Order: sequence, then C-alpha cells, then structure tokens
Amino acid sequence: MSLSQPRAAIVTVSDRASRGEYEDKGGPGCEAWLREVVSTPLAITRHIIPDGRDSVAETLRVLVAEEADLILVTGGTGPAPRDETPEGVSAVIEKELAGFGEEMRRASLLEVPTAILSRQSAGIAGKSLIITLPGKPSAIATCLNAVFAAVPYCLDLIGAAFLETDPAKITAFRPKAK
Repeated sequence: MSLSQPRAAIVTVSDRASRGEYEDKGGPGCEAWLREVVSTPLAITRHIIPDGRDSVAETLRVLVAEEADLILVTGGTGPAPRDETPEGVSAVIEKELAGFGEEMRRASLLEVPTAILSRQSAGIAGKSLIITLPGKPSAIATCLNAVFAAVPYCLDLIGAAFLETDPAKITAFRPKAK
C-alpha cells in the first residue's frame, strides 16, 4: 500500500466528444461522483479520446505507466461497432475482475432492461485498477454505487495508494485484522 496521495484518471471514450461535437457528460459525472464519495484527498485528471480499441489501449498504457491508482473509463462499452473499450482494456490488463462487471450489470438491470447489453468490466494493470463504465452520469452512479465498497481494499491489495470513502455515502470494506 502506498501512502502517497491517490491519483485517479477518468477517460471518456467518444468519437464525438473527442472532436468537440458533443459535450462530455461521462467524465464530469465520474469526477462529481468521486468527489462526493471519496474522503481521501484525490488528484483527478480527465482525458477525452476517440472510440476504438487502439486509442483505449494506448491511453491506458500511458496512465498505468504514470501510476494512476484508479482509472475510470466511461463510454464505448455497448454493442455498437465502434464500442471497443472492453477490447482495449483487455489488451492492457494483467488480471480481469469479472465480479465488477457482473455486479454493475445486476444493479443496472434493476433500472433498465437494456443493461444486459453493457460490457462493463474491471481489471488490474500494474498498480492500477481499471473500471469501465457507461457514459450516462446516472448509469455511472448506479454502477459505482454497486461496486465501490470493494475498491479501496482492491487498491490496498495491488499496492496502490490508500483511499477512504465517506461512510455516509459508501462504506469501504476491508477485512478486519485477526
């Protein structure tokens, strides 16, 4: 576990937003959620990139090399032809954490039947936890609310920076020492 200030990177994957034709709502949605829930001072950077496996993989490799502790990737997780975020993530991660995607879809299905079309996932690359999310802020909140209690402990296990949550919002789960 690193005692340095945690660093989060938010990557919006959208052809239109990367060209300035569409206002990015996913990136600001992720940042607002983190600022509301994470109580540890957190350095956050935001990036907007085009859809596509290669642009996602290249960006994630840079962020992992820069030692971002938590990387949230919003957009590009559906079944449309240009939605290749999961493929880009797969090219970078060393370990998949399938339970994240399962739980995000389960929570989302309580709100909308098309959640079954989503391909959210999570994985580890180096000391970075990468979580893919939908692009809509309300769906981002649903997904993060469903899985974030496990994120601080996951960061501990991979040697990333220590992160704590506001227990009034989400209580981080860490097993008690025996």
